[in-house]
Formats: sequence, structure tokens, C-alpha cells
Amino acid sequence: METARPAYQKFAVAVRASAIDGQGAFAAEAIPQRLKIGEIRGESISVAEARIRATRSERIMIVELSDRRAIDFSKSADPMRYTNHSCRPNARLCIRQGRVEFYALRAIPEGEEITVDYGETHHEGRLACRCGAPGCRGAL
Repeated sequence: METARPAYQKFAVAVRASAIDGQGAFAAEAIPQRLKIGEIRGESISVAEARIRATRSERIMIVELSDRRAIDFSKSADPMRYTNHSCRPNARLCIRQGRVEFYALRAIPEGEEITVDYGETHHEGRLACRCGAPGCRGAL
């Protein structure tokens, strides 16, 4: 029996242990390149509140949408909230009309971990990167 997924989750994604960090989001079916994988829904908060929360949590699940608004995914049930960083990602995070969406950069086979490049983070280069990709920058 297949579990129903929200309309905004376009491809099946499973959460399981990740070699990169803790839990990860894994393709539960093949995902063609350039297509939307899904998105994350969460609590809309101010950037000021987001930055306070980021200092109080070891695992930060916050994306800033603008210089004023952010979304905190820490209590979200969406599997994409477990998307880990890679210096050579197979997906990209895109902010569109206040939504945090994920798109495949290349075809992602079933079972592969879905990763994005976090870019600038609240860690300000103090967190070691464990992506293991060739040419890894070494820090987030």
C-alpha cells in the first residue's frame, strides 16, 4: 500500500540514516533531471527570530526567504527537511513565491541521497562539511 503524499511533493522521498549527517532525504523512486522534487512547509518567522533560533539549536532547519522572513522546518513532517548539504549536489533549493522548492540538477536514481549546496549558512564556516565529495570546501 502506497502512502499518500501532499500535492506539492512531486516524487516519493524516504528519510533514513545518512553517511553525510544524521538523517537524509533519499529518492524513493527515480527522479528525472530538471523536475521539481518537492518542497518544504514550515513555520513562517522573522529573520530576527530565525537568527535567535539558529544560536539555540545544533541542527538548524531554517531557510531565509528574504531579509525579513524565514521558514523554520524543525517541526515539519515534510521529508525534504532532511536534505543534507553536498559540495557537489544533485539538486538545488529554489525560493519561489515564498515557497522552498527542490529541483533535480541531474537524474537521481532511486536510493540516492538528495543533496543541495547550502551556500551561506548560519554556521558561518565553523561547521565541518562531511559531504565527502571531490573538491569539498571543508566547512559550512
